[in-house]
Amino acid sequence: MKVLPKGHKKLVRAWAFYDWANSVYSLVISSAIFPIFYGALTIIKDEDGTILDDTVDFLGISFNNDSLISYVTAAAFLVVSILSPFLSGIADYVGNKKNFLKFFCYLGALSCIGLFWFNLEYLWFGLLCYFLALIGFWASLVFYNSYLPDIAFPEQQDKVSAQGFSLGYIGSVILLIICLVMILNYEAFGFESEALPTRLSFVLTGVWWIGFSQYTYAYLPKGNKKAAFTKNVLFNGFRELRGIWITLKHNIQLKRYLIAFFVYSMAVQTIMLIATYFGIEELEWGEQDATTGLIISILLIQLVAVAGATLTSRLAVRFGNIKILIFINLIWIAICGYAFFIVSPQQFYVAAASVGLVMGGIQSLSRSTYSKMLPQNAIDTASYFSFYDVAEKIGIVIGMFLYGVVAQITGSVRNSILFLVVFFIAGVILLLRVPIKNPATKDRI
Repeated sequence: MKVLPKGHKKLVRAWAFYDWANSVYSLVISSAIFPIFYGALTIIKDEDGTILDDTVDFLGISFNNDSLISYVTAAAFLVVSILSPFLSGIADYVGNKKNFLKFFCYLGALSCIGLFWFNLEYLWFGLLCYFLALIGFWASLVFYNSYLPDIAFPEQQDKVSAQGFSLGYIGSVILLIICLVMILNYEAFGFESEALPTRLSFVLTGVWWIGFSQYTYAYLPKGNKKAAFTKNVLFNGFRELRGIWITLKHNIQLKRYLIAFFVYSMAVQTIMLIATYFGIEELEWGEQDATTGLIISILLIQLVAVAGATLTSRLAVRFGNIKILIFINLIWIAICGYAFFIVSPQQFYVAAASVGLVMGGIQSLSRSTYSKMLPQNAIDTASYFSFYDVAEKIGIVIGMFLYGVVAQITGSVRNSILFLVVFFIAGVILLLRVPIKNPATKDRI
């Protein structure tokens, strides 16, 4: 197929469409159906819905169910953060970013399908599939994100980044609705209970991810080839990262932004990963079905996030990326303060809508802001983005670990929200130190 020039509408659309393909993992596995499924397997309740036991035995140790999944999540993100320098350096040096993107896409999607067999009897297998699915998803994003400066010009990147997130929210909502209809109307589909259609949702997630990503692969360039693979290339990523780190010492804007991003992203990603678990254990659902209520709130987040990502990109054009990021962090602080006190489903819906409005915006704008700060004509974009991704992943490791420790010690997810407020406050302070004017181009960001 003919290689499309940078900035071409079809190339940009194909890149953004990978968000449509892979975002079903974020919604179905990370946020909605799997957390509810995991909670149903690991929590024993009485007829009134009161939790009697939420401990899980794994490897001879008794864990709080929330702590166990948070530790597995943290471990997976730690692996991704270690792998990223190896992978990005090899991809940049050999010029095969697309092959790496495909590999981790298929690893993640097939692991999602493997969750069909998740049960307490073979808990190790289920957690392994969850572990590998997470690695596949996030490692593929290292290469997907690194394509942004390759396929779009700086003046396009805010809009293109927002387009990707918007497509991801819409696509993932469509699949979630399909799964929800299948689960809630299981008898009409010939199922005996909700269990089988819930497990089939994991299979649909993997099939959707692999299937729709083929459109992206058809148009993305292979990469910027430099040389053939040799044994010395294995550690080339770390050599390139070292070179980029030296460059960062002379790029105050990019260095300060990365530090700020590391801090506030720690809180954002932790909230996204624990929101459903919070809703399962901390809310008083009463006679209302908790599963339906939680999925409705997650759908609300996704739908509002589409508008949030678009609105944020437009505000950034008018007021500048850094100023809007500071404003969004202030909103996150208010949301965390409100969430600490909520107890009813109605209050949770309000929090969900608020999260949706700023979730899409902060993710999209953070990615495009970093892309716009990269040195002009940078070739090693995967290595530059590995800095971005490693910072994000290590932040998640810390955030999830703290969440797991607090949940294990106090028995309540609610108390961990206090840690997140501190991260957002620190994020605001650090963003205030980022120079608004790009030292190389003199453009305001």
